Amino acid sequence: MKTIYKNSAATEGLVLAPWREKLNEVIFGSETAAGRNFDLTLIVLIVLSTLVVIVDSVEEFHDRHALILDSLEWLFTLLFSLEYVLRLLCVRQPWLYMRSFYGLVDFLSILPSYVGLFFPGVQYTSVVRILRLLRIFRILKLSVYLNEANLLKTALFNSSKKIMVFLYTVLTLVVICGALMYVIEGKEAGYSSIPVSMYWAIVTLTTVGYGDIAPQTPLGQITASFIMIMGYGIIAVPTGIYGAELIKTVNEANLSNEACPDCGGIGHDIDANFCKYCGHDLGDLPSHH
Repeated sequence: MKTIYKNSAATEGLVLAPWREKLNEVIFGSETAAGRNFDLTLIVLIVLSTLVVIVDSVEEFHDRHALILDSLEWLFTLLFSLEYVLRLLCVRQPWLYMRSFYGLVDFLSILPSYVGLFFPGVQYTSVVRILRLLRIFRILKLSVYLNEANLLKTALFNSSKKIMVFLYTVLTLVVICGALMYVIEGKEAGYSSIPVSMYWAIVTLTTVGYGDIAPQTPLGQITASFIMIMGYGIIAVPTGIYGAELIKTVNEANLSNEACPDCGGIGHDIDANFCKYCGHDLGDLPSHH
């Protein structure tokens, strides 16, 4: 099974040089021993490089082994840079690969190290390369998990409008509650401005409760209590929206699009034996063979 960058309709008719064709099979394919070994080696390098970045962020390790850690990080960066260039060389339309999800992740995995030369500290964001481990689903033939991930993504997309309306409502409450506490408590209690009071409202509504700002007056404490109770209800709303949409998505994924030959009804369960509208035997449908 070749990569989509190589066999898409847009690239049909284009011929790669033999060495590029072979390179494509090794880098993008996982059917051959060379391709599988390449993928497994890549996974090991990704894990090791991520661990190096994480360890380097620990001040004690950085002070003791800064040279070794920096050398390893640049070694991994150069290897991934070479790999990225080779990927561009062995696809028929490099621009398609560059715009793809994996192409963007591959590019972002090497970019922070180079940007870090001009903006120190940015290199630690190179942990984004751990997203490249998503290839393990293809390598280990775990396509069933990709199907489940697609269900989650579809449900999230379908519920996005409802969640956006909910977030707008929450933002409105935050502004109102923040302004109210600013008036009730004032600067003496730490509510120095409406933005600061809005920050407190967000922390309170989400039930995080850092405690860096707290109401001091009885009226403020009563108001805060109502906001806290409201927060418990608010937290459950997006979960319910997404949960309901996920159930709907899963149910739709298990429905057949084939029409009943007797009444024309659709939306039957894939394993249904009879039409749920007219009771006709569905055994003759192709999906029931």
